Amino acid sequence: MTGAQEWQGRVGQNWAAEWERTDRSFAALTPYLLAAIAAEPGKRVIDVGCGAGELSIAVATARADAQVTGVDISGELIEAARHRAAGLTNLAFTVADASAWEADGAAPDLYISRHGVMFFTDPPAAFAHMSARAAPGARMVFSCFRPATENPWALEIARLLPPAKPGPSVDFPPGPFAFADPDHARRCLKGWRDIRFEPLDFAYVAGSGTNPVADALSFFSRIGPAAAAIRTLPDQQRATFERALLELVQSRHVGGRVCFPAAAWLVTATADNQ
Repeated sequence: MTGAQEWQGRVGQNWAAEWERTDRSFAALTPYLLAAIAAEPGKRVIDVGCGAGELSIAVATARADAQVTGVDISGELIEAARHRAAGLTNLAFTVADASAWEADGAAPDLYISRHGVMFFTDPPAAFAHMSARAAPGARMVFSCFRPATENPWALEIARLLPPAKPGPSVDFPPGPFAFADPDHARRCLKGWRDIRFEPLDFAYVAGSGTNPVADALSFFSRIGPAAAAIRTLPDQQRATFERALLELVQSRHVGGRVCFPAAAWLVTATADNQ
């Protein structure tokens, strides 16, 4: 599970340092998400789990008459986002937990997120809070992963790892695949109606440049399930895993890039607060 504590610690630090490569990994998905956002009205826009700010910056640039606020619990990611957004007067970033945060001024009329809403400790309470603080009939647009079985970038790496020890049983375990099941996601989206799921398939780019294989190995050593393994496995197991990971990455090297098939949901909903 990847929860708030990890994002406020090592995971957030790594994503802040690697924002260029994490943005690249979603480069084939982001245009679809931005197109869906562009189809929605909204002048008070909140980017939930904004990370290093790519989505916030794109929306603020496209909507000069809107006020966009990016919210994330990682101070390092917010620092990276502020640095990237210098000069955009209609964009602000704040370190906060969106499940309890309240915007100053006018109520939000559009929530957006790129893979940033699956890490709440109590999703029903978080989404109910967001709905209650929103303008009547506010809209929400976000992306999230479909099941790991449809995401070879995660599944194939997981198969190289020792079996994971079962964690504590919780009703709403946070993590990248927390919203993979639409029925479960609907239970999480308390306070929202007209919930729609559109499947999107895209190429998850792990490596490029002059040495895509080395680039992908470096990326996976910092981001995702391989990173924890490289950091925590005993020496012999780590060496075995790294050899297998190299073979996997080499098998996905085509046309100067290392890419894996990836599968996401594009989710839209309306605040049920009128």
